[in-house]
Amino acid sequence: MRSIHIGMLGLGNVGQGVLRILAENGAAISNRIAANPVISRVLVRELDKARALEVDPALLTLEPSDVIDDPNVRVVVELIGGIEPARSYVLRALEAGKHVVTANKALLAECGEELFAAAAARGLDIYFEGSVAGGIPVLRALREGLASDRIDRVIGIVNGTSNYILDAMTRTGASYEQALAAAQAAGFAEADPTLDVEGGDAAHKLALLALVSVGVRVDPDRIHTEGITRVRPFDIRSAHELGYVIKSLAIGNFGGDFGESVGPQLRVHPTFVPRDHILAGVRGSYNAVEVSSRALGQSMYYGKGAGMMPTGVAVVSDIIEVCRDIVGFSEGGPPPGAFREIRPVELAPLDDLECENYLCVHVPNVPGVLGKVASCLGRHGVSIKRMNQDTPGPGEPIDMVIMTERTAEAKVRAAVAEVDTFDLALMPTHRFRILDADDPVGAGA
Repeated sequence: MRSIHIGMLGLGNVGQGVLRILAENGAAISNRIAANPVISRVLVRELDKARALEVDPALLTLEPSDVIDDPNVRVVVELIGGIEPARSYVLRALEAGKHVVTANKALLAECGEELFAAAAARGLDIYFEGSVAGGIPVLRALREGLASDRIDRVIGIVNGTSNYILDAMTRTGASYEQALAAAQAAGFAEADPTLDVEGGDAAHKLALLALVSVGVRVDPDRIHTEGITRVRPFDIRSAHELGYVIKSLAIGNFGGDFGESVGPQLRVHPTFVPRDHILAGVRGSYNAVEVSSRALGQSMYYGKGAGMMPTGVAVVSDIIEVCRDIVGFSEGGPPPGAFREIRPVELAPLDDLECENYLCVHVPNVPGVLGKVASCLGRHGVSIKRMNQDTPGPGEPIDMVIMTERTAEAKVRAAVAEVDTFDLALMPTHRFRILDADDPVGAGA
């Protein structure tokens, strides 16, 4: 199988995540693209630095040229961060004919026009999925999934540090200073958190969202930006009493036609969000972006916004896309070797699936009916978490609502089947599984 050699600039948390994902998922990745991505050189600051991941010392180098000028390297992955020397390295890589993958939102927001022009002039790719919202594939959704639609607006929680702090203030009543200290202790805030808490990081990401959404490049320094340092516990309490939650949002309005003189409206600031809005429920360091487009309407992209593995996933996904381009995956269908290991499988049965359940049993209002239903559930090992019923008039039937504890699918199914055989059952029981937020693949209605 063909090997595609990758050079990496930087081996911090994200870089180590990239190596780990490629090591753990390498066989599946190779099968998907009929090629084998190989990390051949890695630029580091210190050769002997202790790292969470064991790395072959032969891969490491202190010389940028060992990565950028290596004739075997086809793709350069920039994970240094900041503007310089990242900008110079990326330009050198493009000049040397290398495709580029980066997670550096500041670099692209500040120097994107120069870098994209250099790549276009040489027919090369720059991928940057990891630069906005970590592992959430929102940029790919905008660039590919919604390419046929017109984006009117994006509203997002795109900075995990700010969201972690505001969420802590909301849940615990802590002051901004206390919540910041907790975020730093938990590793969700830098020692100098200014870029995050003053909104600069979110402004860089919003600039990239605008670029991908409507093809415009904006100076992030021109985006109206307010930080969260002015938010007080009193403000948090007032928002709660009024039915709101305070969130730091990046908002881009792209509706209407605009040209060189009039562009989109972009802003970053703390916002009162209605408690029943989906963004109000985004907790901790998680990110979420809501997109409004003409044909699809509203769509939502949610997940971990930073970290070794989430951002590593985005970077490796970009590596896969570049490799697909190199092997001609997008031209005329997959190469002959792609997807060669597909095999038919049987779906796993649901019998052992465990979840809580909503049951609505329809019975007449007669003595003993509640006990009969409860006894049936108990015989099948279904525990009742909560039960209530309406209070109908004389002779009117009852809708008995039962919330079960977490129970295996087979037990609930058997209990419901028996209840529905009762002479007292007026119609089949209504049953809905309750989604377990801690087990997102466990159940659903």
